Amino acid sequence: MIKVYTSPSSTSSRKAKKWFSSHQIPFKEKNFFNEPLTDDELRKMLQMSENGTEDILSKRSNIYRDYEDKISQLSINELIELIKEEPSILRRPIIVDDYRMQVGFNEDEIRVFLPRTVRKQELTHALLLTGI
Repeated sequence: MIKVYTSPSSTSSRKAKKWFSSHQIPFKEKNFFNEPLTDDELRKMLQMSENGTEDILSKRSNIYRDYEDKISQLSINELIELIKEEPSILRRPIIVDDYRMQVGFNEDEIRVFLPRTVRKQELTHALLLTGI
């Protein structure tokens, strides 16, 4: 199941939800301001990220600026507690399934969440249009 971690004020979150709905892809939304993230959810995000905190933390947030010099010195448990206390430090949306994670909304990259059969059909169609 695809989970979309959102915030209500995020335009990118709204775009991601609209994209999944328009492609009839089921997803579960979790607004991390109304429903705090669990330790397990945060650990999974950190494990799935290629660049650790760089991928999921918003450098534009005021909280990030307040903690910028200290973040690299925090233990994983301290970082998780900081995120739980200050969820605005996260980029959004964060989209995860069992195998992938995407942070932010990108119309091209989000296509990896399309079922494989749909992606294959689209590729075949594109190849037919180009005559390859």
